[in-house]
Amino acid sequence: MSRRSLPFLKSLIQTRSVTYMPRPGDGSPRAVTLIPGDGIGPLVTNAVEQVMEAMHAPIYFEKYEVHGDMKRVPQQVLDSIRKNKVCLKGGLKTPVGGGVSSLNVQLRKELDLYAALVNCFNLPGLPTRHQNVDIVVIRENTEGEYSGLEHEVVPGVVESLKVITKFCSERIAKYAFEYAYLNYRKKVTAVHKANIMKLADGLFLESCREVATKYPSIKYNEIIVDNCCMQLVSKPEQFDVMVTPNLYGNLVSNTAAGIAGGTGVMPGAGNVGNEKVVEQKKANPVALLLSSAMMLRHLQFPSFADRLETAVKRVISEEKYRTKDLGGGCTTQQIVDAVIANLD
Repeated sequence: MSRRSLPFLKSLIQTRSVTYMPRPGDGSPRAVTLIPGDGIGPLVTNAVEQVMEAMHAPIYFEKYEVHGDMKRVPQQVLDSIRKNKVCLKGGLKTPVGGGVSSLNVQLRKELDLYAALVNCFNLPGLPTRHQNVDIVVIRENTEGEYSGLEHEVVPGVVESLKVITKFCSERIAKYAFEYAYLNYRKKVTAVHKANIMKLADGLFLESCREVATKYPSIKYNEIIVDNCCMQLVSKPEQFDVMVTPNLYGNLVSNTAAGIAGGTGVMPGAGNVGNEKVVEQKKANPVALLLSSAMMLRHLQFPSFADRLETAVKRVISEEKYRTKDLGGGCTTQQIVDAVIANLD
């Protein structure tokens, strides 16, 4: 290197910007909005509260009573979620028929919660028919058949509109490919029914294809939804990340969860359960505990997330504590106590 180049290097070093990387977990405890919800919701959210307290996790909950039979989500709840930017929610029961709007859908639309992510994977110690399952289902969460645009044309004839837009399709495709890229995933599969709904699902596919060209390191393929369900139950290990419109995502994520052990243990795949499980207090808290670990990681508290995930996986691998959905007879509290006992 010549002496003439030294002043240039010196000036480059002096003008170079410095990127500050905060240590995970630095700063004040974070507020999280908590909606216990209906059915098993209060049981499993209480399980999370107990485990968080036992870990001394740097979060605190702002709890609100919201139930599926309400006409709307109270404004103070929406304000709390907007302020905290994080919410942990139990299931909200949606009345079937009768024209009653789902509060789950209201929340998604009001807060533009456009991406639903469910990770379905084999847990050591939990026997399943298929091995090597590790599927991430990323579902568009604001439009499609969930748009709620229905009316009775004439008595006995109802018209329901499925809305697909370029904006929402591109947005969910970008989310899926970015997730795959950042998490070292190799393939994204778009699920569709464009052979029948040529315009609506065709627009969704067109958007996915355009986004795929910007991620050449990630393999992209497409599958029709009915074939997808058949392939899921016969050879689920072929799937990696799946990106779907709204309705298909609901079906595909629940199918994938069932293959990997059930909605009781898969993060992001909760439900409201049934009255008997609530009365006996035997709801499985694992799904929400693992979801809360994802939340901790999102809040940049990865060490707490790892501790929680490790404790839950230890309890499952021991095969001693099982709720009814996994073939056992344990109560929710017994699972919680076992998880707390396994915290490092």
